[in-house]
Amino acid sequence: MSTQSPESIQTLVLQTLSANGSIPDSRELIVDGRALNTPEDQGAVRGVLDSLQSKEMIEYKQITTTSFTLTEEGKTINENGSHEIRVWKVLPVKGQGEPVTVQELQKLVGPDVAKVGQSRAFKNKWIAKDGAGFVRAVSSPSDETADQLREINEKGDHAGGESVTKELQKRKLIQPKKHIHYSVTKGSKFSTEVKQLETDLTADMLQSGAWKDSSFKQYNFAATGQPTDGGALHPLLKVREEFRNIFFDMGFTEMPTNRFVESAFWNFDAMFVPQQHPAREMQDTFYVKDPVKALQPDPEYYERVRKIHEEGGYGSIGYRAPFSREEGEKLVLRTHTTAVSTAMLYELANQKGGFKPAKMYSIDRVFRNETADATHLAEFHQVEGVVADYNITLGNLIAFMQEFFAKTGNHKLRFKPAYNPYTEPSMEVFSWHEGLGKWIEIANSGIFRPEMLEPMGLPKGVRVLGWGMSLERPTMIKYKISDIRTLVGHKTDLDQVKKRPAVRLEKGDD
Repeated sequence: MSTQSPESIQTLVLQTLSANGSIPDSRELIVDGRALNTPEDQGAVRGVLDSLQSKEMIEYKQITTTSFTLTEEGKTINENGSHEIRVWKVLPVKGQGEPVTVQELQKLVGPDVAKVGQSRAFKNKWIAKDGAGFVRAVSSPSDETADQLREINEKGDHAGGESVTKELQKRKLIQPKKHIHYSVTKGSKFSTEVKQLETDLTADMLQSGAWKDSSFKQYNFAATGQPTDGGALHPLLKVREEFRNIFFDMGFTEMPTNRFVESAFWNFDAMFVPQQHPAREMQDTFYVKDPVKALQPDPEYYERVRKIHEEGGYGSIGYRAPFSREEGEKLVLRTHTTAVSTAMLYELANQKGGFKPAKMYSIDRVFRNETADATHLAEFHQVEGVVADYNITLGNLIAFMQEFFAKTGNHKLRFKPAYNPYTEPSMEVFSWHEGLGKWIEIANSGIFRPEMLEPMGLPKGVRVLGWGMSLERPTMIKYKISDIRTLVGHKTDLDQVKKRPAVRLEKGDD
């Protein structure tokens, strides 16, 4: 039979309370001639009681009782008698027949009944050993177990209480069943009619004054609120953190990269990039209008840089091209983090106590005046590592990169000669991508030129190894992103930012 509607139960509860003042047992409520005594009925009653209690119309208490039902084995004993009585019944009276052996007993009542029944019959002193078999020891035993089960089957409990039910539960003859019902009394705002409560105080209520005559639903401070959106690391930040950990594992220290605006001197001139280089033109570099020029570098250092460009030195003929102070004073959005590395190398050369070998890295944003497409943005991140020490060579650079990229999961590397104005020799680094089935370029590298290092004041035997790569490319490969514009910018899927897992670079690319 289907559960009664909440409306009919609500009406019954209020009318019963109005007539009797209380409801001791909600199972005694009767709708359409049927008592609401099933678990489903009481679940519906609970919903009605919660609603009425929230309006302070009633108060109720939950009452939990326990009854017992017979297990399959208990039902068998209820019908056929206990194991011990069945064993007793098949045995002869002493002196009136042959004692029954264990094997014969198992054939007569079954192995399970024989095992349990024999043990309990001995314990009750109903049977006795006679030679190789068993005989009866009493004339008419009382089957207490079967009697207990019959009472529980009829009443759901036993008058003997917990000691009886615990023993029967231990023997797995009965199982408990919990029942929940409620006792109900009138509340402070009891009425036989349910008034609709307002859930919100609206602007219209305030303006019209209707709130004065309205009844409001109580605020439930224990209710669970709407889940809030927590923060999530962007995929770029996850990959950046992996790179940072790799650098730290290799003993590198992080360079400060907080100068997004840099002078053309540090971004180009100090790196031995000629002032006539096409990368310095406005179609490739963002120039800053205000302020119009940067602060001056150390005059002696500036003069050494100017001289190496215009006249040469340190074994180089230079560019033999005009060198303009105004060009170097221009402010740009840095085009590479190597500008940071250059300033750090200058500090390393002129620190108190003189030069000391160092391993440094940086990961931060750089800017290029490029048209945005699936693989290019005007703003992206550069990962850069720099090693400065005495008498290190191209072999050391290759070894450093092999160790670094092995930690990112790239074990198959190729090195191709390349050209950079500020490194010689220079190499492009390629890695075999298993998923794409081809070699892809992953980094650029080289040994910084003496024309860049020696004007800083670094000792002649010092060599500086450097390599760099973008942060976006490995992130796109790891997360299988085909268009960089969906990684950063207004086309980014914020839901995917939350769902994308943490990255493990050492596992390699799929």
